[in-house]
Amino acid sequence: MKKYIVFALISIAFIILSLGLSASNSIYGFKSLLDLILMQADDNTQIVFLQLKLPRILLCFLVGMLLASSAAVVQSVFLNPLADPYIIGIASAATFGAVLAYLLNISEIFYGLFAFIFSMILCFIILAIYKENKNISTLLILGIAISAFLASFTSFFIYLIGQDSFKITAWLMGYFGAATWFKVIIVFIVSLISLTYFYLKRYELDILLCADEEASTLGLNVEKCKKNLIIMSCLCVSFSVAFCGMIAFVGLIIPHILRMFLKNSSNVLIIPLSSMLGGIFLLACDNISRLIMYPTEIPVGVITSFFGAPFFIYLALGKKNA
Repeated sequence: MKKYIVFALISIAFIILSLGLSASNSIYGFKSLLDLILMQADDNTQIVFLQLKLPRILLCFLVGMLLASSAAVVQSVFLNPLADPYIIGIASAATFGAVLAYLLNISEIFYGLFAFIFSMILCFIILAIYKENKNISTLLILGIAISAFLASFTSFFIYLIGQDSFKITAWLMGYFGAATWFKVIIVFIVSLISLTYFYLKRYELDILLCADEEASTLGLNVEKCKKNLIIMSCLCVSFSVAFCGMIAFVGLIIPHILRMFLKNSSNVLIIPLSSMLGGIFLLACDNISRLIMYPTEIPVGVITSFFGAPFFIYLALGKKNA
């Protein structure tokens, strides 16, 4: 319980800190934030903080929670720390669906739905193949191959979009600048549903760590459990991709770091703590992306990849040498 409280307090403090962080030449920093809290801010300050900064920060934090928690679940399902939703191709399928929805010129709410449908289809295919051949190398190669295949179609769709293609390209690299309260509400609902489900299934996730045969002898319906967990993981990744683009490596880094430092690697701890630490990490990366080269904003996916790629290499080599 103490760990939950500490992480929750750190999360709140980091959200407040991010609200006050601004470029050196910006007037909308901590002083303006204090004026807002004391209800002494002018109309422009209220608009900047309440309509621009706060939705972006909350959306970023929620997406970090979704990516980290879903990755922790996928890693437990496939019994390997390398089985991140991005690595095995789920995010590529979600991107394909979201770009297709954009190309069809339908409402923005359907971006997440299209992303969810295509990522779920891919997940069932991967799960079926993994059931026959429980080899993590095969899983990773399959994920990379499918990602490349879907990326070719996604690139073609972007080409068809025409003059808006630059906007789509920037979104694909991870972008929170278009955050709105509508997106925050949708992602909050998805977060509430998925995180509640994951936490309710925390003990079943621990049983899955015992391998399929032993889990079955303990009375768990392994296939049904895995299917439901994968569907919920797809929901997390789909809406994250649909609203914020491709933000890789969050799910690969966070759960593994927690397992390295916590003596107890049970999902009872990993799921909630991964969620909060994922939000903190992604928010930190977003702060770097918008401030390090101000007024130019670096896509947040570039920052997460900067930290994540070396970590993935470390994990891959460590796994090989294990």
